[in-house]
Amino acid sequence: MARVELKNVTKRFGDVVAADSVNLEIKDKALVVLLGPSGCGKTTTLRCIAGLETPDEGEIYIGDTLVNELPPKDRDVAMVFQSYALYPHMKVFDNIAFPLKMRKVPKDEIRKRVRTTAELLRITHLLDRKPKQLSGGEAQRTALGRAIVREPRVFLMDEPLSNLDAKLRLYMRAELKSLQKQLGVTTVYVTHDQAEAMTMSDEVAIMNFGVVQQVDNPGKIYDYPTNMFVAGFIGSPPMNFIDCNFTEKNGSGFLDAGTFTFPLPDDLKKLIKEKATGSELVLGVRPEDISMGKSRSRGEFIEAEVYVIEPLGSEIIVDLKLGENLLKAKTGPTTRVHVGEKVWMGFNRNRMHIFDKKTTKAIF
Repeated sequence: MARVELKNVTKRFGDVVAADSVNLEIKDKALVVLLGPSGCGKTTTLRCIAGLETPDEGEIYIGDTLVNELPPKDRDVAMVFQSYALYPHMKVFDNIAFPLKMRKVPKDEIRKRVRTTAELLRITHLLDRKPKQLSGGEAQRTALGRAIVREPRVFLMDEPLSNLDAKLRLYMRAELKSLQKQLGVTTVYVTHDQAEAMTMSDEVAIMNFGVVQQVDNPGKIYDYPTNMFVAGFIGSPPMNFIDCNFTEKNGSGFLDAGTFTFPLPDDLKKLIKEKATGSELVLGVRPEDISMGKSRSRGEFIEAEVYVIEPLGSEIIVDLKLGENLLKAKTGPTTRVHVGEKVWMGFNRNRMHIFDKKTTKAIF
């Protein structure tokens, strides 16, 4: 198999920089997800790896080979597209066999490899059907089979599950993850769906405006976001942000959010003074790290008003009005509150985040 490495890869379309000095290493046999909003450059980056786009600057390596000048057919990669791109006039067998026929593989070998691939994907019973007779999941498996049968060094997948309904997508992402580990093929996977990224990947590379913001395993991305974009993009509901100012009084440090003041331990005060560009900061708190009660306690010290209640069955999202801020808190299904009710809330101090408002970079 092969590792994939991008060194300072830049791709422009006129005045638009779609990929901006992208540096990324995909380890051998790993599944790395390129995640970000529409237009962030993730598909352009994938197409540069495939050879469908030529970077203006930088180098792309597959294994130890510099592939910038190699055409797509010589890069030994297989791409699965969002649209599946099946040939409508061909049966499933012939769709899967097509790349082998193009390489003039002997017929007996083709039959053997197609059958093995179909068994792996549990679509042997579909081999005589045409694409119009397939469901979305079956078409997606056929497209995967066409990629797998080539036995490539690298899989490139461009939002392959986006055309499936929500229930089938949940099922297929587990199937895809299991399949990738079983095959052990290095895989680069593009999606804008953070749930896909977090559940499937060994590492996530989050992109915005063509720039890689952070690369790490899903747990580290969630717990230690490098900036406000990453913090706000990962998580559902997303992280709450509260503008505040750093102040000092009698040697102690505080976060002043206007509606409440939050005392800081000495080590965090020192960190802010070392890293912050000024006194303006942003406090970040994830919904599950907000506690809530009907009476004031040591943990719940900030008064807020229940603004909206969003029951989700297994949990309840409660929108809390705090001055000019609306904060989302995630609570258990037995929580009983009413719109307009006054409650007391607090933060898990061990899991809060502090960002520099000017640079948006994480301080803590």
